[in-house]
Amino acid sequence: MDMKLELVPVPVTDVDRAKAFYTEQLGFVEDVDVRPAEGVRVVQLTPPGSACSIGIGTGLAAYEGTPGAIRALHLVVADIDRARAELMARGVPVGPVEDVGGGVRYAALSDPDGNSLTLQEMPWRTGDRF
Repeated sequence: MDMKLELVPVPVTDVDRAKAFYTEQLGFVEDVDVRPAEGVRVVQLTPPGSACSIGIGTGLAAYEGTPGAIRALHLVVADIDRARAELMARGVPVGPVEDVGGGVRYAALSDPDGNSLTLQEMPWRTGDRF
């Protein structure tokens, strides 16, 4: 049986502020921003090249978590130094690149609510394997 993870809800305090951060600073693509019912807003954002999206919004149980509680959503990149430099040029504070062994390298960042994300580079995930 195949299963595909396609959406990770991320609790935020301000949907517009979070949406601006993820789209304008991180470069995520806005897939959906709808208000299907009174008090409900659903925003789906996808990192370029990813099959998995994040969801932010209001009025649904999926968005009722504690803002800032999400930890270490991994954003896998082919070149962590380039990705870090590009994000920093867009005003995103990104921690230093850390080599954790085996060629795997990480750099930490957070959204405006403190939900943490991790840039990850794995040297064997290149070309068709990326």
